[in-house]
Amino acid sequence: MLERFRAFWTKLWAPVAHLLIRLGVTPNMVTFVGTLGVSAAALVFFPTGHLLIGVLVITVFVFSDLIDGYMARTTGQVSSFGSFWDSTLDRIGDAAIFGGLALYFAGPGDSYLYLCVSLYLLVTGNVTSYARAKAESLGMDAKGGLAERADRLVSTLVMTGLGALLGLPILMYVTLWALAAASTYTVFFRVLKVYRQAIARDTERRLVEVTAAAGADAVVIEAVVEPTHDADGRPEA
Repeated sequence: MLERFRAFWTKLWAPVAHLLIRLGVTPNMVTFVGTLGVSAAALVFFPTGHLLIGVLVITVFVFSDLIDGYMARTTGQVSSFGSFWDSTLDRIGDAAIFGGLALYFAGPGDSYLYLCVSLYLLVTGNVTSYARAKAESLGMDAKGGLAERADRLVSTLVMTGLGALLGLPILMYVTLWALAAASTYTVFFRVLKVYRQAIARDTERRLVEVTAAAGADAVVIEAVVEPTHDADGRPEA
């Protein structure tokens, strides 16, 4: 849902991207530094109860996800490894955010329930991404659902920050429950989508195999029943 705003934020951060290009910074460097910043902020500030500061620092580094892609396209450095590197480090950053929240609830947040919810979101977030990646590696499509990565990330950061700023932790609690429901739906949606494609593909393959086998049997039968002829060309008894 939030992907529609990507173009706006990309244009906003374009001057920073061009500055980095002039300084000789590569897109892969930006990806690494961004992930390092997100992970450090989430695992340092959240567990100690500094939610607002953590959200603000994470937000700054999160935009590296837009900057590195823009830099790669601008400089013609788009590559298969760059795509792999970006996706892999995204998983680390996402896990650090929900891991940091889990540590917060295990410490100053003092809530076993929301500790479990945070861990559930950490797991389902990775499953959601893995399901799509695995499906695409098999030549199938697993896009869609309610909780894309941008939705999970932005809603968590915004509501956690607002909750800390206004002294209303209920905002974070409601968001975590909503994301848990949306993530669960997304995982089942993607699994069902791939299941239908897999069934259709397997059925088509079996049909081809049966047709090929039937054709081979027909050739054998024809060869067996074909009459032989004598030297004068007359069918033998």
